[in-house]
Amino acid sequence: MELKGLRWWVIALIALATVINYIDRSALSVLWPDIVEELFPDETALERKQIYANISIVFILSYAFGQAIFGKIFDWVGTRLGFVLSIGIWSIATALHAFAQGVLSFSIFRAILGVAEAGNWPGAAKSNADWFPTKERALAQGIFNSGAAIGGIIAIPMIAYLTVFFSWQGVFVVIGLVGLLWLIPWCILVKAPPGTHPWITAEEREYILTGQKNTEADSETSEEDEYNPTTGQILKHKQSWGVIIASAAIDPIWWLFVFWIPIYLNEVYQMDVKSIGIYGWVPYVGAMFGAWFGGLLAQNRLKAGWNTDKTRKLTITLGCLIMLPALLAMANPGGPTAAVLIMAVILFGFQTAIGNVQTLPSDLFGKKAVGTLSGLSGMAAKLGALGLTALVPILTAGGNYAPAFIIGASLAVTAILAVWILIPKIEPVKPKA
Repeated sequence: MELKGLRWWVIALIALATVINYIDRSALSVLWPDIVEELFPDETALERKQIYANISIVFILSYAFGQAIFGKIFDWVGTRLGFVLSIGIWSIATALHAFAQGVLSFSIFRAILGVAEAGNWPGAAKSNADWFPTKERALAQGIFNSGAAIGGIIAIPMIAYLTVFFSWQGVFVVIGLVGLLWLIPWCILVKAPPGTHPWITAEEREYILTGQKNTEADSETSEEDEYNPTTGQILKHKQSWGVIIASAAIDPIWWLFVFWIPIYLNEVYQMDVKSIGIYGWVPYVGAMFGAWFGGLLAQNRLKAGWNTDKTRKLTITLGCLIMLPALLAMANPGGPTAAVLIMAVILFGFQTAIGNVQTLPSDLFGKKAVGTLSGLSGMAAKLGALGLTALVPILTAGGNYAPAFIIGASLAVTAILAVWILIPKIEPVKPKA
């Protein structure tokens, strides 16, 4: 049996896993107005926001270290088993939220969820490096990243709808089961890497493997000749720090909205869970289009003859420049409709840039080091997000979110500078003499 376009089936499954990932992680923020009334009825509004922030910090901290842990795991065991471990554990952790009784139990389940969900990103970067030629990687990453946006679009109204039929505990169980069902097609479809997969056509195998050789450098370089440094060696290259710092700067902008859109709408516009379901999905539409746009733009420029360096830097810079004025506009957006539309522009810019930031490890190093650098940059990104999340209750005291958005604008500028200054040319890194 042969399956044409097998690489697109693989990336589609990973995108679906990302949809599930975002449904699972978004559930707490959407259900929080109901949870807080049941479990924390006597706390003030500020105390409730601080409880939510503390639980979210536990998740991000666990997610940060989970990225580094699973980056290594994916390099050791490969993408097939790596995704089974990651998604199997996070789905069970999601269902366990139904048994939470307070801050401690929520924090424990969020910690398990964070570590396991973190595997999705280094796993996707490694799958991208395995299954796609260089010229298609940004598009593949964009498809994968659109899963995060689609997850956001689906999660908020879907979870709000499920509350009509289930308690908040029941909602956690239902969405946890969905992740376990995903494992069935994954284990059937992804039997082996493209070089040895029994279902791949000879033409597609040749197309993938030939397209992974770097034509700008040495078209005769084999997989065995690729530069696959150890973790210590990776950190000795300034290009690695360009990826790490850019990720640490840009990623908190995304998490600012992932964690706080429902809380923002509840606090600033006094929306309940069902009203949040009407408005809260809109920003993720912008994110979905941004993910596609960033991937297609990069692919278009590469096909037009641009080199990887020029293409990546253009797309990353453009995405950050789109975010800048929109982030500043959020200081005084007006009504809720205007606010969610401006958020959509911000997330469009973010996704335009982030897909190309996440392809940088595969542009710089061999396949056996991609998961490690992706994990390290992902860990740095989540630590940056942790810092901003910890500051949000302080910055937004009294319902004024302007300081948080201004910080977000400064982070977009930092991401641009990190890529341009620390990665003089985006090309395969050579071993240090």
